[in-house]
Amino acid sequence: QVQLVESGGGLVQPGGSLRLSCAASGSIFGLTSMAWYRQAPGKERELVARMTTDGSTKYADSVKGRFTVSRSNAKNTLYLQMNSLTPEDTAVYQCKLNRVGYEYWGQGTQVTVSS
Repeated sequence: QVQLVESGGGLVQPGGSLRLSCAASGSIFGLTSMAWYRQAPGKERELVARMTTDGSTKYADSVKGRFTVSRSNAKNTLYLQMNSLTPEDTAVYQCKLNRVGYEYWGQGTQVTVSS
């Protein structure tokens, strides 16, 4: 079993920054990728950024140039550095981990961008 715990969400003003963390524990043998998703009220969940085990990354067009995904292998942690935040970035951000044959989700962390 795998557990994912996100942290780092909160309230930030437009133009501000936040860094989200997703700490993975448990059996991550066969890990293939980790990713950040978000879901805003009334909208479908969308992929924000993904990183595979070989370091390849993919970003949603709406966050390219503003968000950066990174990881610490030593800490089994995925990060999402979010800069130049706008109210449109307000959402619950969830971490997802894929290993061969399985996927796991964190509980989510709220990010609110408002003045």
